[in-house]
Amino acid sequence: MSASQKDSDGEPTGTEQPFVEHLIELRDRLIKSALAVGVVAIVLALYPGPGQLYDLLAEPLVAHLPKGATMIATSVISPFMVPLKILLMAAFLVALPVVLYQAWAFVAPGLYSHEKKMVLPLVLSSTILFFLGVGFCYFFVFGKVFAFIQQFAPKAITAAPDIEAYLSFVLTMFLAFGLAFEVPIAVVVLARIGVVSIAQLKSYRAYFIVGAFIVAAIVTPPDVVSQLALAIPMCLLYEAGIWAARLFVGQTQALDDEQEAKTKKTAGS
Repeated sequence: MSASQKDSDGEPTGTEQPFVEHLIELRDRLIKSALAVGVVAIVLALYPGPGQLYDLLAEPLVAHLPKGATMIATSVISPFMVPLKILLMAAFLVALPVVLYQAWAFVAPGLYSHEKKMVLPLVLSSTILFFLGVGFCYFFVFGKVFAFIQQFAPKAITAAPDIEAYLSFVLTMFLAFGLAFEVPIAVVVLARIGVVSIAQLKSYRAYFIVGAFIVAAIVTPPDVVSQLALAIPMCLLYEAGIWAARLFVGQTQALDDEQEAKTKKTAGS
């Protein structure tokens, strides 16, 4: 979209580049994103290596297994495929800033200056919040959950979790906590586009708290620790979203009013 025409104020004039050129640029952006992921994957494959990445991912569980217990692989190719999946996932997360930049570079030329000021902070903050959710899950929740589960494990049973089942569990938990930490972004966007007002967000507080505990009960294991670890941050982040929406909506609305006045002035002249 780099060939979009701009007026003297740097705004799109409505002259659009051909559709084929859009496809070519999109292809180039996707190739650059794939190359970034590929380069990171090669680096991670060399050091620390797929096996070490899985060991790092499994560390919170292994630390709470009984002495001498290990994880197992019930499929012949699991020892190869599971670390490979983790390698690709880690490569994508590390290269995510490059991927997001390529997406931003593709759509930015078609946006007005005040829209750029609105979208870019949302993209950056949503990325940071997602990583915070994943980090919170790994460094805090996993340790508490696995310790809680082992307290109830019968001594006659030797725990030997399957590596594929553990990967599926980890990805589900990472996604759940990553998306849960996006609550402030969802609140800000809904308030900004006029779906709800700040007053309505405050009045919905009790409903959101109930909904947060219901969601936590569905997406987390059936233990009180992980449910509270997901529901309580969601409630706190909802409050943070209301506060952020009050600031963000006021600032961006002023930019919209300024842009509308400029448009009317241009049309009148």
